Parts: sequence; C-alpha cells; structure tokens
Amino acid sequence: MWFYVLAFFAVDVLGVMLLQWSVTTVEPFMGFLNWVNLIFTSARFVFVLNVIILGVFYLAVIALVNRFWVATPVFIFIVTVISVVERMKVMVRHETILPSDVKMAGSNAGNLSEFIPAGSQGLFVKIPLFLLVFTLLCVLIARRDGRARLVTVKNRGVHIVARILLVLAPMGFLVAYAASLGTVGTWAYNASEFLGDAPRLWDSVEDAQGNGTLIGFLRFTNPKVMDMPKGYSEATMKKIAARYEKEADSINEDRSSEMTDSSVIMILSESYSDPTRVPGLTLNKDPMPTIRSIKKSTTSGLMLSSGYGGGTANLEFQAITGLSMANFDASLSSPYQQLVPKMKWTPTFNQFWNQSASGSLAFHPYHASMYSRATNYKKFGIARFWTLDKPDVIAHQDHIDNSPYVSDASAYQSVLEKITNKSRDNKFYQVVTMQNHMSYDNWYKDNEFEASSTTGSALGPDENQQINTYSKGMSYTDKSTKAFLDHLDKIDKPITVIFYGDHLPGIYASASQDSDNSIALHETDYFIWSNKASTSRGHKLSAQDSAYTSPNFLMAQTAQHMDAKVSPYLAFLTEMHEAISAMEPPVANHIQQWQRIPSGTSLNLDADGDQIEKLSTQQKQLVNDYKLIQYDITAGKNYLKDLDFMELPNETAVDGGSYTATESTSDAGSKAAKKTTDSKESSDSSDSSDSSKE
Repeated sequence: MWFYVLAFFAVDVLGVMLLQWSVTTVEPFMGFLNWVNLIFTSARFVFVLNVIILGVFYLAVIALVNRFWVATPVFIFIVTVISVVERMKVMVRHETILPSDVKMAGSNAGNLSEFIPAGSQGLFVKIPLFLLVFTLLCVLIARRDGRARLVTVKNRGVHIVARILLVLAPMGFLVAYAASLGTVGTWAYNASEFLGDAPRLWDSVEDAQGNGTLIGFLRFTNPKVMDMPKGYSEATMKKIAARYEKEADSINEDRSSEMTDSSVIMILSESYSDPTRVPGLTLNKDPMPTIRSIKKSTTSGLMLSSGYGGGTANLEFQAITGLSMANFDASLSSPYQQLVPKMKWTPTFNQFWNQSASGSLAFHPYHASMYSRATNYKKFGIARFWTLDKPDVIAHQDHIDNSPYVSDASAYQSVLEKITNKSRDNKFYQVVTMQNHMSYDNWYKDNEFEASSTTGSALGPDENQQINTYSKGMSYTDKSTKAFLDHLDKIDKPITVIFYGDHLPGIYASASQDSDNSIALHETDYFIWSNKASTSRGHKLSAQDSAYTSPNFLMAQTAQHMDAKVSPYLAFLTEMHEAISAMEPPVANHIQQWQRIPSGTSLNLDADGDQIEKLSTQQKQLVNDYKLIQYDITAGKNYLKDLDFMELPNETAVDGGSYTATESTSDAGSKAAKKTTDSKESSDSSDSSDSSKE
C-alpha cells in the first residue's frame, strides 16, 4: 500500500514538474526548485496546491482505468502532451494556453505548425523517447507487482457503481474547484489564496510561473462576469434600444459631422499624471508646461482611474468599449484575460472605422502578448498591431539614457509614419506607450527635478528618487507630445487625438498613508485635441461636460467635441456622463492587487469632482440601464446586436466593420485585417522600414 502512495506522489510531482517546465524557458529545473522553495522563503504553498489539484486528476485517471501501472503512463502522456504544446505557445507568443484556445483547437488544427518555435525539433525526439522509457518502466514494475486491478468486487453491479463513484468523485471536485476558483469569496478562491495563490493576471506566463501552470489555467475557466440584472429579457433590451435610438435622433439633429470624417488617435500614455497635484508634494519645476497649456485650449480635465500603480489594460478596455469596471463582479479583475476570449460579440469603437479598407491600427512599443493584446486586438477588428515582436515590429525603438523602455518620441514617430502616407482614408489608431512604466530607477542623466514634502515629514530616499525620475519622464512626454501634435497640424486631413493617462505610478508612499487622498491618487490627466484640418479645431467642451470623466465616457465626449453624430450606445453614454461625470469601482490607497479593492458600491463623481453620496431617480435609472446593456454585451444573449444599437446613423453594416462583429473567434477582425492587407498602399514605404528592423 505504501509503495502505491509513494509512487503516486512521485508521479504527481513529476507531472507538476512537466507543467512548470512548459512555462519556464530559462533554466527550468532551477526555476522549479525556486518555486518549491517559496514554501520556506515566503510561506507560499502554491507547489502543494498544484500537487493536490493535479493529484485529483491523476486519481480520476486511475479510477477510470482501474490499473495503476496502466493509468500512470496514460496520465504522464496526457500531461506531457499538454506541457509540450504549452511550452511551444509560450516560446512563440509568451502566452499560456487559455480555455479559449481549447475551444478553437479543432477549427485551427491545420495551423498548429505556426506554433512550433525554431530550434525545437529536438523535442520531437526527446519527448517520445522519454514517454517510451517511462512506459517500459511502468510495464516492468507492473509485472513484478502482479496486482491486476485496484478495485475488485465480485458483485458486478456493485463493482460498476463503485467504479463510477470513484471516477465521479475526483472529477466532480475538479469541476467544482474550476467553477469557483475565478470568483472572489468562494471556497476554491479562499482555499487557494490561503495556500499562497496570488493572481498575476497582467501576464499569463508570469502567473503560471508564480502560481502554477495548472492553477493559472483553471482560474480562467469560469470567472464570474456580473450578476444578471433584474428584468433582463429580449423585450427589455428592445425597450432600451428604442429609448436611446430616440435620444440619438435628438442629439443628431444638432450635429453636423460624422465620426468617421476624421481619423482618431487614442493614446493611452503609460502612468501619465500631474505629480504636482499629489497631496503633500511639491516640485522645483513644472514637468508638463506644454500639456498644461494644451489642456487650457481644448477639451480636457481629470479622469478617474480604477488603478493605482497598475491596471493599464482595464482602463484601455473601458476606453475602447465604453463599458465600465464598476458594473462587473469583483471577480472580473482583468477583462482582457478573463472576459474577452469568451465573448461572442466584441463591439469596440474602433470598428466604426472598419467600414473603409484602412480599418484600425495599433501600436505598443512592448511585447504583443502583454494582457493578450495581440489576440484581443484581432477580435476587436484591429487589422495590424506593431510591437517589439514579429511579425509587425515597431519601426522606432530608441530609449532615453538608461531607461529600459522605448521612448514616447519613438512611439509617436512610428505612428506618424503610418499617418503621413498617401492614403486619404480615415483610420482609428490605438496607441499604448511604455516610456513611463515602473520602476523608476534613476534612469535619466542631468535630472533637474527635485521633489520635496509639504507636510513637515521628509520623503524617504527611495520615494524621492522615484518621483524625481518619474517627473523627468513626464517632462520628456510633455515635449514629445507637443512635437507629435505639431506634426499632426501639418497634415492636410482631419485628425482628432484622445490623450489620457491610465493611472498614477505606485510611488507616492507618503501620500498613500492618508486615506483622504484616495480620490486624488486615482485622478489622471486627459485631453481631446483636433488638428488644423479639423472643423473641431480649438473646440473646448464646457466644464460641466469635461472637468471630470472616466475612460468609458471618452469616446462619447470625443463625438461631442467633434460635433459628430452618435449611435444609440454613444447617446446613452452621453446621457450617462451628463448625469454622473465619472464612475469607477471603489478605489484604494495602495498598489492594486489585481482584484477589486475594497469591495462595495461604485465611486461616482459629479461635474465638480465631488462624490455623489446618493443617486437620484434619474441616475438610478441610467445605472440600471447601463448594467443591462453591459450584461447583454458581455454575459447575456446579445439581443442588442441585431437592434442597430451600436450603429452610427446612415451606416450599412459590412463584414468586419462597424459594430456588427458576431464571430466568436473574431472572424470580423480577421476579415478587417485581410481587407487592410489586400488594399494596403504600395506607397507606404514605412512598412519596409518595419521589416528592416526585424
């Protein structure tokens, strides 16, 4: 008996080792030992957690086969195949296998060769050899063991029932665990957290390396999106669609432009915010005089951010979809990872521009796998995505002094080369910068910035250095953004820019100690600007409409700034923003831990930036409508898809265009990408400069 227990444990640990090998491409054995050592260095028992969960699956295989030495090589074969596929995906895309990949595996079987990394041919010799040797070992032990079956009951009926129960018990546990792991507060979530599980949803590989490949996969199988709102039905959604179609008609009577008459560039400026607004802090010099001046002359204000020190993709998701994190369940902490891969309908604002052959383009001077952007952007209908990775390598990759990140000036230059071609088509450009990403380790030479405290307590040396470095980065962003806008002013076609900071950097240790600073530490800067060729040049919305916002309202404000006609959805967001200027999940005064902190009701701000303590009847109605709309798009039956709720006026829906995407695997995005590739201008010389950088 003890021999079986020891053998079971040894094989189970071997399985866990194989799974960790799949996500640790550099010194995997040492990586595994360091991971196990977390038990002693950090009191994190994630190794034990993975051994338990994988062991339950192993038990189910044994119960099903009823022969230990037959089930064991079967178990190792399954784990090995999964590990090899996992490793190849990690090496090619720096992304682990997600539940959505399993769904698509059958339809994409013919493209599996694309995921075989160069130099991996040796695996196809070593892995079969390993499996052969392991199987032979099991055969030899089985012959010496002599025990044919683990469960033997003379009564056939009892035998069958016992076998079924022995299979269903562990499998039932696994299903229940997977169904609960992604939901905050459940037994599976709490038990895993107790054993040291600390989700790192911004990077699936890092999550698997830190918490275990198996746990990293299971947490994505069934995350809770949001509760079904009361009254949700097809009839209800038809009423909502009609209500805001009428509102759109009313708005559009007084508007003279179309959204797609201009190109729109949406810039998420990493960690951009005004450090001089941080309570208790002063600087010897203004790090953003130019952007401060721009904000005075165009639509601008403060944006309430749900993040502090992190959460970039959540802000990006809200800006490009108009959905709000405030409506989601606390368990849904990273929509890009947990939600988008499962969505059958992915309406995003960039799809307005997909009516033309040009479509939507994206730029991010970092790795394409971060937050699964490469996969999600395709689903959003973004035709091409330039990053540090192939196939579309971003053209300019200069760094400033000792900074590890590509400068904003380089990111802007890469975008400009795609705008200044001979095409007259208007496009949507999604830009996510990296220059001011943490950490801030004294990167810049001749840094003239010096931060100091106004509270009477001096800043710590580390805090002071980080703020000084960050402020210098803000100064570089200030100059490069001005230069970028100056270039856009010289282009003879209308362009509107949405510029916003996603969150404050997590460097304000002193200010974070005062709970009264909560809102201030979650307010970033934004502006909406149009070039000289635009009819909306110099347009500045009233303070009532612009002083405060949250990312989900940015596109509705942009339509208002451009005097552009709106869809029923944008009409709803316009009305919602008039009633509640900014709305976000409850905020906290410490670095975001990738879950909603603290739990509770949403934070709502009025046009003066004050917290709305009690919602009016109208505000309650709008919030309820918002939840119904968001539920229908993300977790419901997509009734709004066929009700023209997302359509701009006088549009004809086309494959891959507007808000008509219905394909669960982003066929719309693929079609949009194909149209753009097929019709790409031969004069676009910047493409050749991209390939020369690869």
